Formats: sequence, structure tokens, C-alpha cells
Amino acid sequence: MAPVPAEVVEGVRAAIAAYTQALDDGRTEDVVATFCPDGSCEIPGLGTHEGHEALLAAYARWAPRAPQRHLVVNTLVTHWGAAEAHAVSDVVFLLRRDRGWSVEVVGRYHDTLHRAADGTWRFHHRRAEFA
Repeated sequence: MAPVPAEVVEGVRAAIAAYTQALDDGRTEDVVATFCPDGSCEIPGLGTHEGHEALLAAYARWAPRAPQRHLVVNTLVTHWGAAEAHAVSDVVFLLRRDRGWSVEVVGRYHDTLHRAADGTWRFHHRRAEFA
């Protein structure tokens, strides 16, 4: 039986939050755990990386060197089913420097997520675009 839309939306938002907090905390293995084993990410200027091994190497290179926050807002689940969902979210990337926090990047995520056997949602493909 397919999950009701509220369950899908909450699962997608939980995956996005888990990814974002792990990314900003520098917990590379936890970031990769939010992806399907064959999952991929595509980030302008940083390339496309597919599969846990490639994702682990990429995210290890991108580990924070200064305090950072990705503010992910306006998440809209555009299509969903029992096993797959598509979502679009806006993102603002903040970096703390000597003089305080500054906006570094504004963009949008385009996500395809798959529902895992344990009921959690994981990224099958995450594509970023920057404004």
C-alpha cells in the first residue's frame, strides 16, 4: 500500500534535514548514508559523483573548514509514489568568517528519492543549481 502524501512529505523532509545537518557538521559518513547505494549528486563546479564510494571521497574533500550552514527552505514534493518521490528546495549557504556570517551561495536542489526497505527516504539523485 502506498504511503499517504503526508508521510511521503515528512520522510522527504527528514532525509533533507539529516543530509543538511550531517553536511554542516562534517559527518561525511552520515551524509553518504542519506543516499541509496547507487545514489548520485551533481553540483556545479564540483562534478557528478555516483555510488557510496565516490560520494564518500567527494564529501570528505568538501568537509567544512569553517562553521557553515545550509538553510534549505521551500521544499515542495512535486511527485510521489510508494517507492519514489521528487522534490525541489531552495538553499542558502552561509559561511562564518572573521566578521560574522555571510551568504556565499543561493540556489536550488532538485531531488529524486527512493523509499528504502526500512521505510526511510534516501537520495537517488541530488542536483544543485546556483542562482
